[in-house]
Amino acid sequence: MKTFSSKQKSKKSGERKQTVLALKTSNGVELLKEKAMHEIVMDAKEIEACYKKVGEEISQSLKNEEKRPILLCVMKGAMTFLIGMMKYVNIPVIVDYIHISSYDGTSTTGKVNLLKDMSFDPEGRTIVIVEDVVDTGISMKYLEEFLATKKPKDIKVAAFVDKPARRKAEVKIDYVGKVIKENKYLVGNGFDYNEIGRNIPYVFVPSEEDFKKWDEILARDPLKKKQ
Repeated sequence: MKTFSSKQKSKKSGERKQTVLALKTSNGVELLKEKAMHEIVMDAKEIEACYKKVGEEISQSLKNEEKRPILLCVMKGAMTFLIGMMKYVNIPVIVDYIHISSYDGTSTTGKVNLLKDMSFDPEGRTIVIVEDVVDTGISMKYLEEFLATKKPKDIKVAAFVDKPARRKAEVKIDYVGKVIKENKYLVGNGFDYNEIGRNIPYVFVPSEEDFKKWDEILARDPLKKKQ
C-alpha cells in the first residue's frame, strides 16, 4: 500500500524552505515525486495557533451578548479560516456566508462585486465578518458600509492575515491571526491563484516556477464563469 509523506528542511524560521513531496512504498522506500522551493509563511502548527487565538478572543469579547452573534464568512477564501477557527469559539453563534469578488489573478481590481448576500437578518445582532486577508481594506470597507444598512447591533472584523502595507481604506480589525508587514502574494490554506492552491495545508509565497506550472494547468483546463 502506498502512502504520501512530506519533508521540509530549513535553517531557521522565516527562511526559504525546501518542500519535498515523496511517495513512500510499503517497504519504506521513498521515491521523489516533486520538489519545489517555497517561502513558508505559516506551517500547520502556526495556522492552528492563529485559529485558537482568534476563536478564544471572539468567545471572550462576545460572551455577554443577549442575541447570538453571526460569524459571517466571506467566501471563498475565508471558509478554511472559519472552519478551523470556530471550533475554538465556545459561545452560541450563527454561521452565515456572503460572497464578494475583487481579485483577478494576483491583483485586486479595486471594484467589489456582491455575488451572494447573507441569508439571515442581522438586525440587533453583532456581526463578526470573517475574512482570510485584509490588505487594501477596500473590500472590507464595502462590506462594513453594506452591512450597516441591515441595522446590526455592531460589526466586528476577524482576519486570518492582516497586510497593512497595502492599506488604502481605513478599517479596524478586531481579531487578527497574523500580521504580515511585507506585501507578499499568498497561496495555501484558503488563499488561491485562480482557484488553485486553496487546499494546500500551509501558507507560502509562490515561486516563479509555481506560477508557470499553474498557468500551464489553467491553459489546459480554463475556468469558465457563469454569465
